[in-house]
Amino acid sequence: RSSYGIVLDAGSSHTALYIYKWPGDKQNGTGVVTQHSECHVSGGGISSYAGQQGAAGQSLEACLDQAMKDIPKERHQFTPVYLGATAGMRLLDMSSPELSAQILQEVGLKIQSYPFSFQGASVLSGHSEGAYGWITVNYLLENFIKYGFVGRWLSPGRPTVGALDFGGASTQITFATEEVENERDVTKLRLYDQEYSLYTHSFLCYGQDQVLKRLLAHIVKSQGYSGSVTHPCYPAGHNRTLELNSVFDSPCTAEYKPSSPDSQASLTIHGSGHYEQCLSNVSQIFSFEHCPYSQCSFNGVFQPNVTGSFMAFSAFYYIHAFLQRTTSITASTPSQLEEASKAVCRMTFKEMLLLAPEQSSRLQDYCAISVFVNILMLRGYGFDEMSFPRISFQKKAGDTSVGWALGYMLRLSSLLPAETEGLRKALTPAAWGTLIFLFILLLAAVLVLILLQARGGKKKKRGGESPI
Repeated sequence: RSSYGIVLDAGSSHTALYIYKWPGDKQNGTGVVTQHSECHVSGGGISSYAGQQGAAGQSLEACLDQAMKDIPKERHQFTPVYLGATAGMRLLDMSSPELSAQILQEVGLKIQSYPFSFQGASVLSGHSEGAYGWITVNYLLENFIKYGFVGRWLSPGRPTVGALDFGGASTQITFATEEVENERDVTKLRLYDQEYSLYTHSFLCYGQDQVLKRLLAHIVKSQGYSGSVTHPCYPAGHNRTLELNSVFDSPCTAEYKPSSPDSQASLTIHGSGHYEQCLSNVSQIFSFEHCPYSQCSFNGVFQPNVTGSFMAFSAFYYIHAFLQRTTSITASTPSQLEEASKAVCRMTFKEMLLLAPEQSSRLQDYCAISVFVNILMLRGYGFDEMSFPRISFQKKAGDTSVGWALGYMLRLSSLLPAETEGLRKALTPAAWGTLIFLFILLLAAVLVLILLQARGGKKKKRGGESPI
């Protein structure tokens, strides 16, 4: 019989509920965990319900009801439920710790009203979010453990893959390395008898929703806080009006806030679709000047050189897919990524609407976000012509959504042990090569022997025949 586990990924812009499944008789990580189903909560993230009594908890009802149907009734009480909140709640915790605690308590009480085994609701640190994403990626790629054809669990001995996550309010980079100059960016893990040393850094306020807010706040400030601004990243001729207050309601835009803001003022944005000016403005929300270490990504944050392959997921996947679809450019090299960004920035809103009508509410943001991803990946993280093509942009691996949720559940349950008895090391590619060579050699020798025997048999037969 199967066992189940539930993780609620309470992100800044929305919440998703994931149900995982594994063979119930398997212990200590030797049962493969797969995704059983997923449910996306309608409305915003739980942090968007700050100050609305009971609303955050109520928003989860439809998906929790769905989980009741998706998991067999007799397994409900044995099914652990974890809720992890990310950068949206980290920001709320900064601006209003009381409201943040109230929301966590509220969602916890709502989950406890269901017959599952509630394991707690907490706000993940950026480090944890990065590390759990890395665990998910490498677990799904079978880089920790895999089932061998000889019927044993094997440690495949393959190199791990780095993880690139891009959410609504933060972005994370995580990869295995020994080169670390700042201990705060180190996470040590022991999984399946292996030690892993990870570099992981989370940039709060560098998720796509907060980036767009910060960019607009910077433009408003640089144009003298007038009621009408020109936005070089918006499509030419595209106009939009919103409340000025909504631009400065986040801790991420505090540095741009006017000294005496008019809470009733509205802001009209006029798009000019100017790639070079867009690039210049987006660059302003990064700082590449000061670095107290041998090398940095940006904002004085240490980062070693990126090594090996990477998987980019969450918003990275959607942005990359949008660029490919609308520009027909594969965007698999730095120059192609830049070319695709330029092409999107030159499009009118109507042109984009014809190519992606279902994304009408977000179309005006793609130029800015594409330019941001360009700067972040190439100038910030330091991917180049050699390393950028080694990034795989993915939404799912098999039937499982890529994100931190699976890694979170594996780590908090007993499904990802530090030690594993009876685990065998898989053969290295060199050893496999030697074995295959020896096998071919043996096969050739057997064939030669068979041919020689056949020829010897024919000679004997001829020698025994009487002449005509």
